[in-house]
Amino acid sequence: MILSGFYSASNLLKYSGAFWRIWTRKMSADSSSLTLRQQQDGIRRIILNDPRKRNALSLSMLESLREDLVTDAHTPELRVIIISARGPVFSSGHDLKELTSARGREYHSKVFQTCSEVMTLIQDLPVPVIAMVNGVATAAGCQLVASCDIAVATEKSTFATPGINVGLFCSTPGVAIGRALPRKVAMEMLLTGRPISAQDALLHGLVSKVVSEQQLEEETLAIARRVCESSRPVVALGKAVFHRQMAEGRDAAYARASAAMVENLALRDGQEGVRAFLEKRKPVWSNSDEEAHM
Repeated sequence: MILSGFYSASNLLKYSGAFWRIWTRKMSADSSSLTLRQQQDGIRRIILNDPRKRNALSLSMLESLREDLVTDAHTPELRVIIISARGPVFSSGHDLKELTSARGREYHSKVFQTCSEVMTLIQDLPVPVIAMVNGVATAAGCQLVASCDIAVATEKSTFATPGINVGLFCSTPGVAIGRALPRKVAMEMLLTGRPISAQDALLHGLVSKVVSEQQLEEETLAIARRVCESSRPVVALGKAVFHRQMAEGRDAAYARASAAMVENLALRDGQEGVRAFLEKRKPVWSNSDEEAHM
């Protein structure tokens, strides 16, 4: 997309936000797919598109989401992914109709295995994944938010793990939620099923930012575009190392992070960034995995 030089950053965001809203309405009207996918200027939008079923993470929904996440995920054109949803519910979690005894253990195992694959895939992808939440996120829907690298939510959004109320403890959501929130807060959510507000979710670290409904698109796109301004291989390296070291003890984490800093400096873009800073100019990223000539 070519824009005249007089466009300010705020105008660009407004223009982009308008584009995405028009695109979302068009795709919503034209498509019956469980998820919708579109990509522009390095930003991939994935929209959960089953509002009549409260965007339940059925096996089919999970498989569609997984496909949208992995398709061309390692191409240089993709820089960041935003996951959002149609309707007042971001996601109500698993489809309980798929969890009756009539389906059997084998089917149930496939559901939870696929869900775990999607959640871990989000953190294993080389690009950041942002949850854009405007509504209710419960059970595996809350797990999806907790699994994303960044989450922006509206003031009216709520989060809960209510499985305990129907005799199904939210054990798999607890994996992501227990790593995103303090342990006692996570346990209260899991043991009581009571929802927490967007402000409480912000306070305890489940979401990154809480905004008005009118600001949601603009704020989320602003974060996504800021990510796009950085070197892709540097972002990919940093994301991978962050998630790995968080699962390690202190000494092992420092060893991994130190090795990553050396690896980062060996990249062409690592050296370009250092030189640009010293020369007081804007860096020109190659977005290449190639090493610099040391």
